[in-house]
Amino acid sequence: MTAAIYVFDAYGTLFNVHAAVARHRDAIGEHADRLSDLWRSKQLEYTWTRTLMGAYRDFRVLTAEALDFAAARFGGIDTATRAALLAAYETLDAYADAKPCLAALKAQGAQLAILSNGTPAMLENATRAAGLNDLFDALLSVDVLQAFKTEPRAYELVTQRFQAKPDAVTFLSSNRWDIAGARRFGFRPVWVNRTSQPNEYADLPPVKTIKSLAELPGLETEPSPLT
Repeated sequence: MTAAIYVFDAYGTLFNVHAAVARHRDAIGEHADRLSDLWRSKQLEYTWTRTLMGAYRDFRVLTAEALDFAAARFGGIDTATRAALLAAYETLDAYADAKPCLAALKAQGAQLAILSNGTPAMLENATRAAGLNDLFDALLSVDVLQAFKTEPRAYELVTQRFQAKPDAVTFLSSNRWDIAGARRFGFRPVWVNRTSQPNEYADLPPVKTIKSLAELPGLETEPSPLT
């Protein structure tokens, strides 16, 4: 039998995107949480708009540009704090449930990969810092395409790497838009809804919704009919 294939989004799913600001909260001040939220939303906005325009800039560059916008919105940050935040983004904290989940799947014989907007270097830095690098069979970055998710070619990187059909892949993301894109491509997506967000993209549902990766090992993810 072919080993099961589990593919994980990185940012927000395995790694806490708010960990960088959390480490430097005192240097940012009272607007730290709002700055972190805006940083993340602008980072994603830039990936979508640049893919639509065909004007690619890599995720590391867009992360810095998004930080600059968010910082300006809340009165600015000094050069040292900016550098510290960008360095912290390279080594974000993994969620506590990430390593146990990955290790359990690996013990079951599953093939594991990351599919991310992050650059190859960013993914290598993050997985190494979190002690996850030995658990993955592949770190797949959209950088090779110069287009971000939810461009269908991004998901195709997985089927090419594992020589598998889309419905052989269980895809996990905390981002509902990413789940929609994966479902449209034909994956079996599992939404890791850590913060109890309302559902959307009703025509492109996940096959399962979980609140923690701790719920995943052994989870049945038989797909409902694809639309």
